Amino acid sequence: MANTSLVMFEDELQEVAVIIEKLLGEANAKSVYLVDKDGQLISSAGDTQNIDATSLASLTAGNIAATGGLAKLIGEQEFSILFHEGEKDNIHISIVGHRVILVVIFDEKSSLGLVRLRVKKASDELGGCIAKILERMESSDTSENLLEEISDDDIEGLFS
Repeated sequence: MANTSLVMFEDELQEVAVIIEKLLGEANAKSVYLVDKDGQLISSAGDTQNIDATSLASLTAGNIAATGGLAKLIGEQEFSILFHEGEKDNIHISIVGHRVILVVIFDEKSSLGLVRLRVKKASDELGGCIAKILERMESSDTSENLLEEISDDDIEGLFS
């Protein structure tokens, strides 16, 4: 099941969005993104207008994959936290539940220590959400359930 895409229902996505919004405020961050390891954006909060979220998600997943290769070279499973410091903005990247990537962009209004502290708390909450989603996906074939909800009339409406 570990290699399949996450399938979330609206209530699960809302639960994730609440945690992301809370992290944004508590860490005094500019923006927060939750990305699947496949490079798909799951949720975002904050000042996201000037950032191409699709590119950010893809590049973040690629970054995690590349550093995963480095980790294996030195005998580690993976590097669970990455930090990039820029002139104005910084990016804190962490892996949550071995399944999703939490990206926090912050500037001088916050500090790495505060971000790390708040990310730890949010990661625990998000890890619980992701575990419940994966458990639900394993206990029932979600693709079958979704297809059962689509009627022949719905399909006909898509193609007419």
